[in-house]
Amino acid sequence: MAALAALAKKVWSARRLLVLLLTPLALLPVVFALPPKEGRCLLVILLMAVYWCTEALPLSVTALLPIVLFPFLGILPSSTVCAQYFLDTNFLFLSGLIMASAIEEWNLHRRIALQVLTLVGVEPARLILGMMVTTSFLSMWLSNTASTAMMLPIANAILKSLFDQEAQKDLSWEGDENTAALRRNGLHTVPTEMRFLASTEDRGHPEEVEAPLDLPADSKKEEEYRRNIWKGFLISIPYSASIGGTATLTGTAPNLILLGQLKSFFPQCDVVNFGSWFIFALPLMLLFLLVGWLWISFLYGGLSLRGWRKKKSELRADAEDKARAVIREEFQNLGPIKFAEQAVFVLFCAFAILLFFRDPKFIPGWASLFTPGFVSDAVTGVAIVIILFFFPSQRPSLKWWFDLKAPNTDTEPLLTWKKAQDTVPWNIILLLGGGFAMAKGCEESGLSAWIGGQLHPLESVPPVLAVLLITVVVAFFTEFASNTATIIIFLPVLAELAIRLRVHPLYLMIPATVGCSYAFMLPVSTPPNSIAFASGHLLVKDMARTGLLMNVMGVLLLSVAMNTWAQSIFQLGTFPDWANAHSANISELPLNLTNSTFRTL
Repeated sequence: MAALAALAKKVWSARRLLVLLLTPLALLPVVFALPPKEGRCLLVILLMAVYWCTEALPLSVTALLPIVLFPFLGILPSSTVCAQYFLDTNFLFLSGLIMASAIEEWNLHRRIALQVLTLVGVEPARLILGMMVTTSFLSMWLSNTASTAMMLPIANAILKSLFDQEAQKDLSWEGDENTAALRRNGLHTVPTEMRFLASTEDRGHPEEVEAPLDLPADSKKEEEYRRNIWKGFLISIPYSASIGGTATLTGTAPNLILLGQLKSFFPQCDVVNFGSWFIFALPLMLLFLLVGWLWISFLYGGLSLRGWRKKKSELRADAEDKARAVIREEFQNLGPIKFAEQAVFVLFCAFAILLFFRDPKFIPGWASLFTPGFVSDAVTGVAIVIILFFFPSQRPSLKWWFDLKAPNTDTEPLLTWKKAQDTVPWNIILLLGGGFAMAKGCEESGLSAWIGGQLHPLESVPPVLAVLLITVVVAFFTEFASNTATIIIFLPVLAELAIRLRVHPLYLMIPATVGCSYAFMLPVSTPPNSIAFASGHLLVKDMARTGLLMNVMGVLLLSVAMNTWAQSIFQLGTFPDWANAHSANISELPLNLTNSTFRTL
């Protein structure tokens, strides 16, 4: 086995080297098939797309290619390219990551999770609902991977108590058993999405073997019931993390990429901000969460019409009592809420409220008190997280100020810079920047205008059908490629397609952005799926069977949302003036671009 593993590693290394070297050569004909500048830009974009999809290079390293290739190929000057890596959108996302680090540092997320599970009850279907609600709420503010990583140990402890096994006492991510399982699969103990993504080329895929439960069972039927409950718990957590991340702009990277590319393609567009996105995405998330819970509970949680009237066996009732005791005990072990937890919770609420009410559109926001256009969501987020680095983690004492003999000791802040360095996935900033640089290159080189000219056959497609087709294609594509890479590739094309169809650009761009988070069918689709699959209790067929209908339901619900309440929130029934301005600009580009191209040659 060791020899086979070593051989497989060598084969993969050789394949990766071939992709790195041969892809540029294979794409060279693209340069000659298009006008010079547009062809060179398309070459860079296709090269990055191949590297992202095959992970021949780490995702964040591929995102740095525009800094080198755009200036060398005469597409954009270095000063313009590098500026895309530090837009205000990047700092909004960074502020969300830092706030999430503070929440994890003081275990506030664990207290919230155990409190929710205490309230929902311990029947399997109710526990699955509690897991999904808690995970999705955490995923709105933390990364999807961090939410999944935090909830899985709690789920394992409850499952062991349900199945008469000794409950796991340490529910933290660093618990011995969970950490050992992670290390066997090559996963980092720091639950950050991009750290996991960057490590995927070094980890082997876990074997598709359904681990035996080793549980005493009165019958084969009872054992099958227990096995299904275990699967339902494990599969519901990554699914709800992916769903929850769509509800806020800072919940997942594709949402912020949409915001950044909107500012690049349509600088006058100001309809998408934290508040307007939240009003649109929260109802969609809640509907999908409810439908997903019913489907998972029907498959694995024993939820049926007859199940409500059926009396529980003594064995199951006793197991539920034990699970209830485990949850109560772990919640009590947290002790009384600390001053630091209270402070982080207050700052977290201020973070969410100020972002929501900066410019909610339905009422004047607090940003209207300042110079128009000066205060963005990034200003709000960074202002709040700065407080984390100096606000004390212990209750200040007034007596200390008047006692001259009191020791002059520093009080530890809510978050130290060392902790932020260790837990924040800084490489995601590079990945976002790479997407913004790619969009800028498409616009400045004239590639966007060229793509728009090739989309004439799609002008006859009804917009409602276009939304459905786009969501299906993106949801399928993201099953095999990174969500972030997928949306970076698709958004520039969809922006030009919207201009060509004369429909509101957001009518096509929002379904693609949300749809790329609906990756449920394969373990490799998202890091949360991979973490759940690495437990050994799930098969690929389990995820495929459950995820297929989840994908279908997600596409349909998203289509309904875009044609109902999203119409009034984003004014999708009109072709906006800022899109008209962009359309006029690109219609004037080809002649100017051609002249400047010949001058450079």
